[in-house]
Amino acid sequence: LYMGRTMKEDLTVVVQRIKQLYPPDFNVCGTYAELYHNYFASQVKKTAESQLEDKDIYLLLSWVHNIYPNDIRKDRVLAEELGKVKLGSLLPSSLIKELEKKYLGSEEATVKNCLGRCLETEIQRWKGDQEPEKLDGHFHSELAILAIQNVYGGQKRAEDLSAALGEEIASCLSRELAAFLKSYKDAFEEFKEKSKKQKFYKPILMANINNCQHFRNYTEKSIAEKDDNKASILSTLSDIENSGFDVLLQQLFAELKPIYKKFTENKWDSSDEIMNAIIKTTRKYISDFESLNDPFYKAIVEKIHVHLVKEYIVRLLKRRVSLKNPAQQQNLAQNISKNAAALEAFCISHGSQASWLNSVLPKLAEIIRLQDSGAIKIEVATLATVYPDIRKRHLEAFLHIKANLTRGELKSILSYLADGAASSPSSAPLFSYINVS
Repeated sequence: LYMGRTMKEDLTVVVQRIKQLYPPDFNVCGTYAELYHNYFASQVKKTAESQLEDKDIYLLLSWVHNIYPNDIRKDRVLAEELGKVKLGSLLPSSLIKELEKKYLGSEEATVKNCLGRCLETEIQRWKGDQEPEKLDGHFHSELAILAIQNVYGGQKRAEDLSAALGEEIASCLSRELAAFLKSYKDAFEEFKEKSKKQKFYKPILMANINNCQHFRNYTEKSIAEKDDNKASILSTLSDIENSGFDVLLQQLFAELKPIYKKFTENKWDSSDEIMNAIIKTTRKYISDFESLNDPFYKAIVEKIHVHLVKEYIVRLLKRRVSLKNPAQQQNLAQNISKNAAALEAFCISHGSQASWLNSVLPKLAEIIRLQDSGAIKIEVATLATVYPDIRKRHLEAFLHIKANLTRGELKSILSYLADGAASSPSSAPLFSYINVS
């Protein structure tokens, strides 16, 4: 600092007061600049070749990359005269590379250690079984904020030295973040399995699911697409989110199972009452999930929506009801349509955006209602277009309901589906989750 300040002040005097006392061809500014630079560079080189702590390395690199070239050589008074002199860098490029290598390793280790401490603090908080604080009505944890601050800090310090170092450290820090999140996922899985009896088990789960939003936002915004760690990070976050959702929904789905069985046990009589019981049970649980951040609340409501529709279809495919009378089929179709409308209204009122689910039950009801095999084929084709993961085995089990179809009509309808779009992939699978016994 003393040498740098002395050089800058003395050269300012040379430019402003001494230069005019010499002939232009003497190049007095260049002569002074070279002498000062050579001495300064020799002293910096001696320092760089001695035993240095991490903070000393960072300071030297700051001089080499920033303070010397920007604050001294590009100073408003000095820039024009110094621009005429080829002064070079304060350090040889080989020594700069060596210092940069040490710095990058040190920075990566620092961030790694900080992330480890963040996770250990979080694990201890889980063990304390305290209700997480709420932020804007959502369960909150400081883990994501602290972890991201550490990663961002490491990135910013490198960028402050040079853009090249910022780019070089980016992949190192994203690798550390990916490794940290895998450790976080392992710790989260262990907590899930061993802490089910804790009083605040579910709130802690929700706080950790909410953490994923901050990590995801940072990753999508700050990590380059070409960085291989980006996909790994996003995949790990999805695993944590889905794993948490599965636990949160476990009890609800278990409670719904015997209610759904009543559809086939009662041969679809009293289906309105059964659907009301399903909605009432689901409503009881769904309010708890409002403590999730909005994206996750919508995601879990969509999972519930998918489950409610899927389980309804599962009961329709159980081959427990076989109706020969068209009037009976019309009655069943009407019940299914009413149930579908109630289910759709409930899910939409609670924020489900899975509108792609809304047509499946009405379309199945329409297939039951129709009596003309040609009209049924058209409806089946439409169904397969909207839900391309439906398979022949699903349709065959469903058409068991229509006992008045001849073998020929049944075969014709089934082959029509097989020749259609059933083999094309589905971006939003539904029937893929349904096994037919």
